[in-house]
Amino acid sequence: MTTSYPWELGTATGVGSYPGDDPAEALRVVLGELPELPHLPELPARGPGADLTGRTAGLLVDMPVRVEPSGWRFSDRPGRDTLRAHDHLARDLDVLEEIAGGHDGPFKIQVCGPWTLAATIELRNGDRALKDPGAVRDLAASLAEGVAAHVADVRRRLPAARILLQLDEPGLPAALAGTVPTASGFSRLRAIEEPVAEDVLRRVIETACADDAAYPIVHCCARNVPYALLRGAGAKAISVDLSLIPKRDDDAVGETIDAGVGLFLGAVPASDTVLPPLRSTAEPVRDLWRRLGFPAPQLARQVVVTPACGMAGASPKYVRDALKRCRDTARMLHEAAE
Repeated sequence: MTTSYPWELGTATGVGSYPGDDPAEALRVVLGELPELPHLPELPARGPGADLTGRTAGLLVDMPVRVEPSGWRFSDRPGRDTLRAHDHLARDLDVLEEIAGGHDGPFKIQVCGPWTLAATIELRNGDRALKDPGAVRDLAASLAEGVAAHVADVRRRLPAARILLQLDEPGLPAALAGTVPTASGFSRLRAIEEPVAEDVLRRVIETACADDAAYPIVHCCARNVPYALLRGAGAKAISVDLSLIPKRDDDAVGETIDAGVGLFLGAVPASDTVLPPLRSTAEPVRDLWRRLGFPAPQLARQVVVTPACGMAGASPKYVRDALKRCRDTARMLHEAAE
């Protein structure tokens, strides 16, 4: 049986972050360059509360945070930092409704996943939340509730759209490998066992995407992506940096494709560079597919082309060029397979 995906053949999208501080301008660029699968831009240049951790921490239920010199930390009561995160997101959603309220196709939103959040938020004593299993459970439950409410809010603002929810987990491989540093930096936190990691992520996905409220994607732009774990947790698509897929991962990637899980492949550099000819961008995607032995027509259906990662450090001109390259690459791959 053919797996159904919420995107069309030959689709491209972005990962999440962009340069600048104007949400309306960023969204117009996304809608113009990625009309088949646009997404809500993130603008970390606006400061604390617009960054990956702070933006998602603002969604947490009954777990306020504040900014310390060392980063984000849980606090006793909501303060200006939590309020700032709420304000940034509220502004983004108002702009989304105003500019894209009539969008009737797939639309992607992004939040930080539980393991990356636990590795970047500190407990009140300064230790990372990742160190305390009880704190991780509480954080994941709060996150799941908050993200479910966020998905519902986006659905109200885009009533005709199909919502895709991307959980960003760049810190998950380090948590599994036991390479996340302690607060002092002199040691490393104990490795998280894979069944525990999978269970926590699954709980967040199941709550946030309950009743088919959203289509779950997990993004991991680090090395050693745990494909089987992400599939087991309920990810229906996995987003990775194509340049970081080693041949030793062929079996894991092949099993993921065989299971019908979508692949968001980061085929275009995320920071300013001179882009090579279009065929040179598409060829690594085709090479991977040929190497794994899957039918060419399946590629355009199952693969979405993206930048390698977020583009907050890129120039506005390069962002437009890179997004156009993603779209042109996806079309080329589709046309070549027909």
